[in-house]
Amino acid sequence: MKHLAALLAAVTVTGALQAQNTDMAFPADMTLWYTTPAVQWEETLPLGNGRLGMMPYGNPFDEKIVLNEISMWSGSKACYDNPAAAKSLPEIQRLLVEGKNLEAQELMYSTFVPTKTTDLGTYGSYQMLADLDIALSYPDSTVTDYMRWLDLQEATATTAYTIAGVRYVAECAVPRGEEVMIYHIKASQKAAVNFTASLYRKKHGSLSSAGAGMIMLSGMLESGQPGVDGVRYAAVAGCRVAGDNASVHSSDSTITVSNADEAYVIVGAATSYLNGEMYSTDALNDVSAAMKLDDIEELHRLGTQRHRQLFDRATVTLPEGKIAHLPTNERIEAFRTESDPSLAALYYNYGRYLLISSTRPGCLPPNLQGLWANDVVTPWNGDYHTNINVQMNHWGAEPGNLSELHEPLIDLVKRAVPNGTHTAKVFYGPDAEGWVMHMMTNPWEYTDPGEHPSWGATNTGGAWLCAHLWEHYLYTGDKQYLAEIYPVMKGAAQFFRSTMIKEPRNGWLVTAPSSSPENTFFAADSVTPVSVVMGPAMDTQLIRELYSNTIEAAAILDTDRQFADSLRHDLTLLPPHKTGRDGRLMEWLEEYRETDPHHRHVSHLYALHPGNQISVEYTPELAEAARKTLERRGDGGTGWSRAWKVNFWARLGDGNRAYKLFKALLVPAYTADKPHHDAGTFPNLFCSHPPFQMDGNWGGAAGIGEMLLQSQDGFINPLPALPDEWQSGSIHGFKVRGGAEVDMTWDDGKPRSMTVTGGFTPDIKIKTPAGVTTVTVDGRKTAAGKYIELRLNKGEKAEILLD
Repeated sequence: MKHLAALLAAVTVTGALQAQNTDMAFPADMTLWYTTPAVQWEETLPLGNGRLGMMPYGNPFDEKIVLNEISMWSGSKACYDNPAAAKSLPEIQRLLVEGKNLEAQELMYSTFVPTKTTDLGTYGSYQMLADLDIALSYPDSTVTDYMRWLDLQEATATTAYTIAGVRYVAECAVPRGEEVMIYHIKASQKAAVNFTASLYRKKHGSLSSAGAGMIMLSGMLESGQPGVDGVRYAAVAGCRVAGDNASVHSSDSTITVSNADEAYVIVGAATSYLNGEMYSTDALNDVSAAMKLDDIEELHRLGTQRHRQLFDRATVTLPEGKIAHLPTNERIEAFRTESDPSLAALYYNYGRYLLISSTRPGCLPPNLQGLWANDVVTPWNGDYHTNINVQMNHWGAEPGNLSELHEPLIDLVKRAVPNGTHTAKVFYGPDAEGWVMHMMTNPWEYTDPGEHPSWGATNTGGAWLCAHLWEHYLYTGDKQYLAEIYPVMKGAAQFFRSTMIKEPRNGWLVTAPSSSPENTFFAADSVTPVSVVMGPAMDTQLIRELYSNTIEAAAILDTDRQFADSLRHDLTLLPPHKTGRDGRLMEWLEEYRETDPHHRHVSHLYALHPGNQISVEYTPELAEAARKTLERRGDGGTGWSRAWKVNFWARLGDGNRAYKLFKALLVPAYTADKPHHDAGTFPNLFCSHPPFQMDGNWGGAAGIGEMLLQSQDGFINPLPALPDEWQSGSIHGFKVRGGAEVDMTWDDGKPRSMTVTGGFTPDIKIKTPAGVTTVTVDGRKTAAGKYIELRLNKGEKAEILLD
């Protein structure tokens, strides 16, 4: 809201829009901006405080703001037990051992799938809260000097325009730390604000009066089980106005504002999932309290302060190209052929903004949609896919200095353990120990296989999530936390120790049945795609990582030595990384013929990223095999797949190839001459699968971070994959494993200065960049060696100059 006074005074003539925007000098790496209202939802601007969200279209006449609340989930807890599963498991495994994968898969379709308790099912779907519709009226219909923008630092979306000589500025914000959403419109002329506001939802909602100047939309979502209540919700909207002749009138369904100088629409919302039986009272009280404040703007100011306490911790700055100050939609179109390094900085900063906006401790983690949805049914239920997607959502949390935003995911995993323990017994037999999660989950703690073994057989979702539990410790050093999550990691390891079988040819321990996520191959002498196998490469990599991390956690906590020894023994029995005849890493134990060589999942490179079993530094032969794998997979794929490949190439130290994939990620998902949605990026920088999925945004932002700083190999690696176009720039506040923070500037493609702030691990090792001959640490100049070694207490700083 910092531009409000200037904008109200800026009544300019038609055609001066570009000059006016240039005069305002939006920061190219901190602002999304446009010269027309949104037409499609993927053009709206996202706001959120970790629980509540809004997405305004910016229409001067019929403004629509899509509202969200993170726990708006249909479905309910339910039993999906299939008694045939454990009974059929020995036969499924026998068929796999004999190489009869297709027969094993067919048997799984009839036995090793969840049963549904009703025809509707109970898994549920994430969905929108409501639309806030605001019909504004004016004495004229000609709009001039229109623009709208999203300020990432202020967490505010603004729409500004002129009608009949009056300058209007409408601002939307969802203040962090508060429980309301705010729409504020102000005019440069008195008594010029007139509108009617209402709430709308096409299913499961009814309107009623909530008192003078307030309306309520409330309802209950489907549980999927007869006689069982679903999530109940309430959204309350209230108006407050200023002006000598201003008035507010409300009915059961609308609020009408007349002759106001300025007006606020304040919306609160709550659900029974997060608020219990007091959900509607809480929503009403939140709005009522805000409307009674002497200064509603104080809510916004405090929210911005809280937002910036997170947002300002880390940033990327890169040089501006000649297209940097174009409207964002035009900018990404021009990016196909023009250079604009600062667009990558904007994308990184936007990724952190989106994570801050979409989650907070005590709430749910961001789902496939993040926080934002525009319908009552979302693609893929808007759930938590655990075969990469929810993990990708969080890749940038720790290195982006947002460790606390990892907590909702960690809490979701911990809550799923009891259900996962039950699933292990039901599907894998009474001897199965520990807990399991397959390839998807939801707020109802679903842990069973998917209904189609072709994609639902993957049973290492829990193992992958345990990597996130461990990474949180590596960045925070919180031993109390480690003691809390150690039983979760141990339980996941126990499951695999008790259920893996011996592969007959080499005696390796392998998962069976499983699959390489969503991918298929042709079995010998068959034209039928098959996915069910034993021991896909990703499973082995995840289990090797899980066992190693659990062993290390036990040592830190000085516990479970015997169990740790059993894991060490089993580590020696896992299959090694295997390469095929063409030098690529093998995705399966056998060198099957792929049905799609360019498949979007590249799961067998988990060990390269986000894992660290393959690295240029320590396993160069495997790194070369990974490179060949990526060359064969190609640079296409869905939006999130391209984002993952940015990270892969960054880990391989190839900055130009990583940047090429970033540019592929930024290809416009649609243009005026290509209206069909495709993979790439929407005008509001949302990632397109298609359709929209938020994971690609966070994966792409994480990839930019990986290009600039890495720490997975036991040392800090500055500029490990710098593309030629990023010859100068800076990072601030990047966090590394061990808890240290790093600021860095570079020029001519080489680091020039670093500030390292100590974390919980005092000994810090930094790889000396190529071409550096002298290193100055806190004023002491020495000849450069392979590493710069520091010893810093927590919070202690070291200033480093590189020449």
